[in-house]
Amino acid sequence: MKNNIFNMKSLDLYMSSLTGERLKSLQCNIQPNHFASSELMSLDIYLQKFHQLGAEISRNKDIEAIKEMSKHYNWTNNFDDIFKNNTFEALVLTDLSKRILWVNSGFTEMTGYSKKFAINKTPSFLQGEQTSEETRQRIQQQLLLGTPFKEVIINHRKDKSTYKCEVKIFPLRNSTTTHFLALEKIAL
Repeated sequence: MKNNIFNMKSLDLYMSSLTGERLKSLQCNIQPNHFASSELMSLDIYLQKFHQLGAEISRNKDIEAIKEMSKHYNWTNNFDDIFKNNTFEALVLTDLSKRILWVNSGFTEMTGYSKKFAINKTPSFLQGEQTSEETRQRIQQQLLLGTPFKEVIINHRKDKSTYKCEVKIFPLRNSTTTHFLALEKIAL
């Protein structure tokens, strides 16, 4: 690619030194360098694939972290099904009192809050003026039922901007419900 850029610069220098007649006669014979543009497209495709692989590695790392915690708490949930059938950007693990015990890096990217800041708080710190009271109440009622559910809530980032958050909450059980796992993503 360096050679192509060098050649294009050399051609630009040469063309700028030509007289008007000579320049016109050569311009109709000069074709754009398709090779250089295909190299750039290849780089774009490579970078896109690189980012996809990075996201996949991060997702798998998050899933493994939950599965490791599952062993500790003897949860009986089928995590393969949960993660196979649901996409997420952020993961939030809470205890029964809704105190955050763990979040993934996606949580920080989505909200602007650090993992350290979120730990031991309830997710209500993400709520604000634009968060619907009806939505909050529906979430509370669903948590009491102890069954998986989905809700969309308006949350507030650290910079005070708002976003629609699609939350899928799964009660985590051994013989009883011990924790909640929220899979979150920006709602469109």
